[in-house]
Amino acid sequence: MPSASLLPENDPSVLFTTAGMQQFKQYYTAPENALRDFGTKNVATVQKCVRTSDIDEVGDDTHHTFLEMLGNFSFGGYGKQEAIEYAHEFITKELGLQIDYVSVFGGDKDIPADNESQIIWQKIDKNLKIKGHGKEDNFWGPTGKEGPCGSTTEIYINGVEIWNIVFNEFYKTREGAYNKLPVLGIDTGMGLERLLTIVQNKKNNYETDLFNNEKTREERIVADHTKAALFLASDGIKPGNTGAGYVLRRLIRRAVRFSKAPLGKKIQKIKNTYSNTYMLDDKGEIEKEEKKFRETLEKGMKEFEKRTDPFILFTTYGFPIELTTELAHEQGRKVDLEDFNKKMTEHQKLSQTSSAGMFKGGLQSHDPKTIKLHTAHHLLLAALQNVVDKNIKQRGSNINEERLRMDFLCNHKLLDEEKKKVEDWVNDKIKVGLEVVRRDLPFEKARKIGAEMEFGAKYPDAVSVYFIEDKNGGSVSKEFCAGPHVLNTKELGHFKILKEEAVSQGIRRLKAVLE
Repeated sequence: MPSASLLPENDPSVLFTTAGMQQFKQYYTAPENALRDFGTKNVATVQKCVRTSDIDEVGDDTHHTFLEMLGNFSFGGYGKQEAIEYAHEFITKELGLQIDYVSVFGGDKDIPADNESQIIWQKIDKNLKIKGHGKEDNFWGPTGKEGPCGSTTEIYINGVEIWNIVFNEFYKTREGAYNKLPVLGIDTGMGLERLLTIVQNKKNNYETDLFNNEKTREERIVADHTKAALFLASDGIKPGNTGAGYVLRRLIRRAVRFSKAPLGKKIQKIKNTYSNTYMLDDKGEIEKEEKKFRETLEKGMKEFEKRTDPFILFTTYGFPIELTTELAHEQGRKVDLEDFNKKMTEHQKLSQTSSAGMFKGGLQSHDPKTIKLHTAHHLLLAALQNVVDKNIKQRGSNINEERLRMDFLCNHKLLDEEKKKVEDWVNDKIKVGLEVVRRDLPFEKARKIGAEMEFGAKYPDAVSVYFIEDKNGGSVSKEFCAGPHVLNTKELGHFKILKEEAVSQGIRRLKAVLE
């Protein structure tokens, strides 16, 4: 059967497909449906998998975030003896490999030892070394908090586990109970990357046909993460701030950080490697994310080397805290996460952040494009006050990666001429290249100097105010704001108003973009 998508269908317990059996979970509890759906009780697949639990280990000889899992599965079609015999025959006769030893489940307080598997192995090869282990080594599943699971028997070659055969005899409930399944299910998994290393007699996975003989840890991280990102994006996942999108974003950003060159050539090499097996097309998502992150990385790295506070790195420069932590670890330093989290809590209070982590004031992420639009939002308010009416006040906002939206007090529909003047005013300030400066001030002082305040907001005694000003300190904008923002308006690009409309009586809405 073909590989399932990396984004599991109807399985909210996991973010990604991590094992071959995931698409077959339902058949272990309802095996009669396999015959109806497949015309057989026995199937085999080569399954795409993404696993990020060992992401920090990537760069050694064996760990990957993307892998392909060879597997054969049975839903009442055959049992332990056939599964073990098939595995032994494939390894020793088809591939001509020598087994070091096998392991079986030795039992514990919940489940008895798997003596049946031990006897089967002894009958196949009386000289074979057999080891008994507990649940940590020889019990698999479930994927997620509940599901099919069972004891395993594993095959080792050259000291490496090659094949894991799972006997799904139980269903583990959320409460932790192991209930016997009516029909024994067979679930096997053999990592293609590990197997190929042995078959091709290579020293490590990166010397096989699936890679390009990457030597250093950095080269291997780039190769692995780019491959994982390409497969994820090809399955329709886009970089984002939550869930699968966040993992994809982190993979791309780690690849960018360790890569000495743009990822384009690496992407093409991966496509060539798998051209006869998979249709890989990320629709340019990886390179778009790479471009945005390289801007953040360049500025953030300079500040990191100055040992700038991680909180400022994140809020002002959009530099991810996990990257700061990783870089600090490489230099033998520790990041005070307790201090960072404390400051973030205050930051969120100041910004009136909702429980979901989205700014009530409208900033939905710390993506570089969103940050640029945030600064443009400040310029837009100043432009409306300078061009249309000095008494205009903001009454709402929403900013994402694509556009900014501002609701503001105004008693008339903006004329085309007024909108053009507002655009020109903002673009003039962008072209000039004004500095964007954050200052922490006493609340009363910030109020007295005329800093724009959010309507109805309650502020602490000390507040953060962002100024957009020339080299002489002359301000064109000053607002109560927790950031983040760009450092100079030259970074913004061309400002364009898309739409202006009424929201309610006396309140207008503007939508605008940066091109």
